[in-house]
Amino acid sequence: MKNLKLVAARPDCQRSIINVQGVEVGKDLVVIAGPCSVETERQTIETAIAVKRAGATMLRGGAFKPRTSPYAFQGLGLKGLKILDKAKKESGLPIVTEVVDTRDVSWVGEYADVLQIGARNMQNFSLLREVGKSGKPILLKRGMYSTLEEWLNCAEYILAEGNPNVILCERGIRTFETYTRNTLDLSMIPAVHHESHLPILIDPSHGTGIREMIEPMSLAALMAGADGLEIEVHIDPPNALSDKEQQLTVAQFEDLMVKLRKARAFIQSLGSADAARASESAQSDVQAGKGKAARAGEEPHPFSDAVD
Repeated sequence: MKNLKLVAARPDCQRSIINVQGVEVGKDLVVIAGPCSVETERQTIETAIAVKRAGATMLRGGAFKPRTSPYAFQGLGLKGLKILDKAKKESGLPIVTEVVDTRDVSWVGEYADVLQIGARNMQNFSLLREVGKSGKPILLKRGMYSTLEEWLNCAEYILAEGNPNVILCERGIRTFETYTRNTLDLSMIPAVHHESHLPILIDPSHGTGIREMIEPMSLAALMAGADGLEIEVHIDPPNALSDKEQQLTVAQFEDLMVKLRKARAFIQSLGSADAARASESAQSDVQAGKGKAARAGEEPHPFSDAVD
């Protein structure tokens, strides 16, 4: 891909690990969970404690909400950030929240552990440069009409400002399909792994817009190699002020986390089985080499597994 100097996959195939308050994105199974919007102190803190208990590793919550309609709930702003700060103190979870304006980056960063750039702002180049200067970990969502190359070039803007702490997030793109809110493009997981060293998360909440589809798409994302998930959870989804159709209940999230841990263990077992087969193959090659040497009346080379 053109002009990718900092984001492109490394020659040694080493992948970046982004440390967020001890959570290693790109190494650990990362699950960012929480409400679409910060609505009240009680709602946010109760959700934070519940998702932490279920196994979430970070808390998401929108204090600023760029919405399609100017009359829709736009978030609580500074009040919402202060609520998130209280939720962090109660739960111990690092905070992920969106920043939408260059003028807000520095003070939003005082409350957030990860600054999120939403799909609508993916190509807001002034904002990308500003968050790049912040040095904060950045969660960069793919634009709803953007190609992989455009997305990675936006990450390049952030890294070019000296900030290597970028986490990519696929959240679905607009296609001709109208059954789901967006079309969740899981092919981006292996594509990003091939083209870049940056970790990639999947947002099945926005990717589908349908509560019942979040579980299967989350499991599919893990099987495809995602480094983690961002999932919307609410203590009372029917009365949520935004995205009520795509927010899991606490009970649903708890059940999903059990399945995610099992899926993770299964994936790791596949890797262990591959390693075991590779080891067995190597041992067979060694024995074959010794056999050849013995038949030839020679000592096997001490530094060779198999000399042909």
